[in-house]
Amino acid sequence: MAFSDDLLTAGAEIWAAQYEHPFVRELAAGDLDEAAFRRWLEQDYRYLFDYARTYAVAGAKARDEAAMASLLGGADAVLNEELDLHRSFAGEYDVAPAELAAVRKRPTCEAYTSFLVRTAHERPVSVAVAALYPCMRGYLDVADHMAELADEKHRYTPFIDTYTSEAFRADAASMRDLLDDYAAAYPGHRDAMREAFLTSARLELAFWEMAYVGEEWPTESDVTDEIDTVDAAHEM
Repeated sequence: MAFSDDLLTAGAEIWAAQYEHPFVRELAAGDLDEAAFRRWLEQDYRYLFDYARTYAVAGAKARDEAAMASLLGGADAVLNEELDLHRSFAGEYDVAPAELAAVRKRPTCEAYTSFLVRTAHERPVSVAVAALYPCMRGYLDVADHMAELADEKHRYTPFIDTYTSEAFRADAASMRDLLDDYAAAYPGHRDAMREAFLTSARLELAFWEMAYVGEEWPTESDVTDEIDTVDAAHEM
């Protein structure tokens, strides 16, 4: 079994939870609330800059020419293709590019991007590749699942078409091959690669939830109210 298949087996429950998440199922049906999709769009736009940065840092650290080309090419594709796609989506919702750029990351997006960038800087390239893989492979698998669920074309069909396209499949396959090459070359890194893969996979699932429920940062008043509640309970 290829190491990439071993990782998917290890993450099977996370993948199953993504397939059943209401964001995924409702987007497939075409009845996902527009506010939830806009939250995903805004947060994914911010996410993609750090996703590209992770590719670039890993590419700069790679010693093999082919790996360097693949990783730096991935950064270029995110910056010059996928972000343009998000800006196109945003235009349909009357969200200006300046508004997208000004969006504040929500807690899950901040946690995910921080994990990716930190992994790229602090860990071997093999581990960074494993951390990157769940996004690309997850979107391909989830979009394939959405395509199976969808009964007809609707306003979210372009999302499904994008992540089931032949070009996206080719990119995902290239990343899978790179991951398997690193696992074969550095078997001692496999445990760390598995851990990084599963962390990113869990954050992928959390990303759908963040967009669906409208996750927010706690405010100072929220924290003060909670402290007051705890203090009052101790006084009773």
